[in-house]
Amino acid sequence: MLRIAFGREDLGRLRVAPDADPLWELVLSLHLLQNRQSAVVFDPWRREVRAGLVRAGLMKTTAALVRLSPWAAYFPDFLTPSRGDRSLEEGISTVLSTPRRQLSAELSEVYAQAPAPSAVRLLAEGDVTALERLGHALRSYYAVAVEPYLPAVRGAVADDRAVRSAAALHGGAEALVSSYGPALRREGSTLVADYPVARDMPLHGRPLTLVPSFFCVVAPVALADDALDPVLVHPLGPAPGWLARTKVRGAAPPPVAQLIGPTRALVLDALEQPRSTGQLAERLRLTASTASRHATVLREAGLVASERQGNSVLHRRTALGDALMDGRL
Repeated sequence: MLRIAFGREDLGRLRVAPDADPLWELVLSLHLLQNRQSAVVFDPWRREVRAGLVRAGLMKTTAALVRLSPWAAYFPDFLTPSRGDRSLEEGISTVLSTPRRQLSAELSEVYAQAPAPSAVRLLAEGDVTALERLGHALRSYYAVAVEPYLPAVRGAVADDRAVRSAAALHGGAEALVSSYGPALRREGSTLVADYPVARDMPLHGRPLTLVPSFFCVVAPVALADDALDPVLVHPLGPAPGWLARTKVRGAAPPPVAQLIGPTRALVLDALEQPRSTGQLAERLRLTASTASRHATVLREAGLVASERQGNSVLHRRTALGDALMDGRL
């Protein structure tokens, strides 16, 4: 259990990252390759990525990264210096600029119970060549294991931001925090999160940043060093079959686009699960009025049902809409 003393002042300083962080996605995806967590959701991705790493000749590179960041109770903070506000290259530049003292301390912690491999010792000493190899390894692995799946990552982040934005708009910061339940919840003046070990995270007046992550599973993750800016990375929880759906979307527009138009086909496709007008707009990068107009046309055609929930309207596909998208008409 992770406990964060969280007063009203801290509530006002709470920050939600604008996007998934490339390096957190890289490291957490690397951990997923080392375990079988969320097998139903991620095993198809595991099989595809392992095959891709073999084809690219990156198995040794991946093994070297695993030696730096094993799936364990502790993994080094220097590999995840960002908070969803930097590009991959900016993040890698920060990694390669890590002070030697931090490299040595964190890698010594990784290998507290066993001798470190020679390559890890060189990196801990700040060896320039070792750092250059690390940068190359990070870029190469990311290109195979993360980059091809960014459409799914961005779609999940857009859905998550729509939920958080709606909560904050309707109920302020308190409602925003409540929207993360039950994984993150308020208990009096304390934020409590499911966590593999018992731990307290002091804020000391610093803002807490919540970072969404596609490859984070089971429970949120935090930096190990309390002296670093507080970050809590939380799972986005993609549904089983996400990889197959992403491939279908990426291959070509839905066939029904020839009948109802490409944008309405995308709206109907996005309503494989119920979404509000705002969620549709953010996911498809439409204005709210445009998303509402397309949903209205689809509703009048009997393909979508809509109902008001508080200040928003929730849309869902009807059985007729499902049949049309499945090609059963």
